[in-house]
Amino acid sequence: MGKIIAIANQKGGVGKTTTAINLGASLGALEYKTLLVDADPQANATSGLGLNPKNTENIYDCLIHDRHPSELIVPTSSPNLSILPSHIDLVGAELEMINLPEREQRLRKALELIKNDYDFIIIDCSPSLGLITVNALTASDSVLIPVQSEFFALEGLGKLLNTIKIVQTRLNTSLDIEGIVLTLYDTRTRMANQVVDEVKTHFQDLVYDTVIHRNTKLSEAPSHGESIIMYDASSKGAVNYLNFARELLQRNNLTKIANEDKKIKLEDEF
Repeated sequence: MGKIIAIANQKGGVGKTTTAINLGASLGALEYKTLLVDADPQANATSGLGLNPKNTENIYDCLIHDRHPSELIVPTSSPNLSILPSHIDLVGAELEMINLPEREQRLRKALELIKNDYDFIIIDCSPSLGLITVNALTASDSVLIPVQSEFFALEGLGKLLNTIKIVQTRLNTSLDIEGIVLTLYDTRTRMANQVVDEVKTHFQDLVYDTVIHRNTKLSEAPSHGESIIMYDASSKGAVNYLNFARELLQRNNLTKIANEDKKIKLEDEF
């Protein structure tokens, strides 16, 4: 049975969708069958993997019209990675779901139909704490929180953690925090190092050792409709996300890679 991981942070610009796409692609490259669920009305994960959100059937039909998700899932150019696309119509789904029975459970029931078909299901949440995000947290086994290595990194994080606690209490008692991954790390700034230290001080073992560096190739890849693995597998961004995927697998006891071998080495590593 696959593990469902929601990637959430209501603060925008933290590398959430970049992490969703490239963690999914990295897990696929490591031969784990992975599904990316785009639960963000902006549909950036959908377009970032080369699909036109306007021309694809999407998650809206699962949530509102009870379509079977297997009918809507599309393969991507990345090995072992498929996507359940999104659409701007998802903006209206929250209003339409208000009067539906078990409105917070709609996504969970849909994903239960296909959970056994994948090793991992990654949900890219919208940058809000609305009903769609609550659906994602209710459907998930754990939540991964990207935090940017910049000033105000912890701003608003308390609200997200409070929402997670509410979901754990009322809707999904088995929801865990998968961890916190630091993104947009710039080695040229002292502030980035201070933020890393601050986050690790606050959250300790929840913080992943792997840090995602600010990288031009990561920014370019979505415009080509590809994950960083397919766009430039030798880039720092690709290496970061492969290392991150390996660390996630280790934390879930899904690999026996020796500690000294678990990191891919960069020739010009910082």
